[in-house]
Amino acid sequence: MVELASIIILGIAAQWIAWRVKVPAILPLILIGLLVGPIASLWNNGEKFIQPIFDEASNRGLFPGESLFYFVSLAIGVILFEGGLTLKRSEVRDVGSAILRLILLGALITFIGAGLLAKVFLPEISWEIAFLFGALIIVTGPTVIAPILQNIPLKHNVSAVLNGRVFLIDLSGL
Repeated sequence: MVELASIIILGIAAQWIAWRVKVPAILPLILIGLLVGPIASLWNNGEKFIQPIFDEASNRGLFPGESLFYFVSLAIGVILFEGGLTLKRSEVRDVGSAILRLILLGALITFIGAGLLAKVFLPEISWEIAFLFGALIIVTGPTVIAPILQNIPLKHNVSAVLNGRVFLIDLSGL
C-alpha cells in the first residue's frame, strides 16, 4: 500500500514540477520513474524503491500474479478512450490521407530502420531481437505526443495529423 501511495504522490509531484517549469509532464515522470526504479537499484543493493510486481519472498510489490497486465490494459483503454473523444471527425477527414501515409509508410520505415540500427549498434543481438525492437518503437503513444502538442505551437493541420496518427496507430495495435 505504501508503494501505491508513493506512485500517486510522485506522479502528482511530477505533474506539479512540469507545470512550474513549463515542460511536458512526460519529462519529469520519466526522470522520477528512473530514479525510483533502475537508478535506485544501483545504490540500494539491487532493490528498487518501488516494486510494481509482487514478490512473495520479500512480501513487497503491488500486483500479484497477472494483475499488473490487467491494470496496464485498463489504463491503456482509458487513455485511448479519452484520446478518441478529442479526435474530431472533420479534422481527421481533412487530413486522413496524410495520417494513413504516416501510419503505413512511417511504421514500415521505422520498423526497418530501427531494426537495422539496433543490429549495427548492438551486433551481439540476433536479427529477431533487433526487429522486435524496431516493432516496439513504432508506436509513440498519446501520453507522449499529446503533452508535446499542448506545449509546441503548431499549425492546426499538423497538430490534427499528429493527433490522429497517434490514436489510430494505438487502436490498430490493440
